[in-house]
Amino acid sequence: MVRRLNPALARAVLGAVLAALVAGALLAGTAPAEAAARVSVTNDRGSALVDGTYATTLSVRGTGFQSVRGGHGGVYVWFGTVSGGWQPSKGGVSGEDYVYVPDSEARENAGHQRYVAFPGSDTASSANGGTMSAAGAWSVELVVPGPVFEAVGRNGTTRSVDCRKVTCGIITVGAHGVKNAGNETFTPVRVGTVYDEEPAPAAPDSPAAAAQPSAQPSAGLGAAAGAGAGAAGAPATGRAPRTASAAASALEVDRASARAGHALAFTGTGLPAGRQLTVVFDDGRAAAGPFLVGADGGIAGVVTLPPDTGAGTHELRVFGVENPPVVNFAVTAAEDQAPASADTAADDQDRAGLLFAGACALVLLVVLGRLVWQLLRARRVRRAVA
Repeated sequence: MVRRLNPALARAVLGAVLAALVAGALLAGTAPAEAAARVSVTNDRGSALVDGTYATTLSVRGTGFQSVRGGHGGVYVWFGTVSGGWQPSKGGVSGEDYVYVPDSEARENAGHQRYVAFPGSDTASSANGGTMSAAGAWSVELVVPGPVFEAVGRNGTTRSVDCRKVTCGIITVGAHGVKNAGNETFTPVRVGTVYDEEPAPAAPDSPAAAAQPSAQPSAGLGAAAGAGAGAAGAPATGRAPRTASAAASALEVDRASARAGHALAFTGTGLPAGRQLTVVFDDGRAAAGPFLVGADGGIAGVVTLPPDTGAGTHELRVFGVENPPVVNFAVTAAEDQAPASADTAADDQDRAGLLFAGACALVLLVVLGRLVWQLLRARRVRRAVA
């Protein structure tokens, strides 16, 4: 005699099996599948090229990135080149395994670097690339000064990069010290002819105009200055312009604004006119540039001091000239600054995973309990019939 399986009992068994599979996978440490991070690039002429002569503003869009609500940091977006296992999560080092166009990390910089914050991040106020969506999408405008630029690594090394000879492109990494392999990407961008002549400046109220002071022909040399500085970079003093040979080079800072996490204004004098320079804080902990020295031998700009800079004497140095000027100055530590943890995002993800796994385990217990109740009820019915 063949007994038909109780439909309710069959549904309960199927639900228990499915719940067990889901809970087992989560408890084994696997996370729900996510789309891989992808980056798309286009210029204002609709192609994925940077111009071989003029500065080019690129529209860069990211999708499928790991978005951590309330997480510390977010994603840095740079233009540069990489080699080997360049990713920071794999031990890659700035200045050795990956280099990029330097710029101030201030919110109002020259547009060569962008910072996209996680939604609800404690550093969202400093994001000049907006906020990442919950689904991991973002978009920024990035200014590439030309196919040749002087890169400065976080370790203080300097290096000339010619994107006509090496592969350059868009680099994304975790921001503010958070190493996140899921958000580390490199998207190659070719060098070609985008403009037949110098493009007209963008409208004053457009994002590109805010990021791009000018698009100067420079045979590939980046000519845009950092935040707060023009192409010439020299402050108005009321005195007649002086050439680099008129005085020894010097670098000075606004000592009153030398506070951790704040923008530090600086000026340089007596520098070789027409030279492209960068300015580096503490052997690469922060950098600004590239700057094109004006006819009077001056530059001016700002560099953002890292929030975790300790109180005491620190150094700002010019790179790109012989006998570079250096200035030492006192920095005041940020008040009530909680130390940033590189593991914050990972901790948030672990907690979310454990909560989700616990919820699935609870569902599994409920389904199994219902299954036992159905089996006991079926047994009682069979006994009553017998």
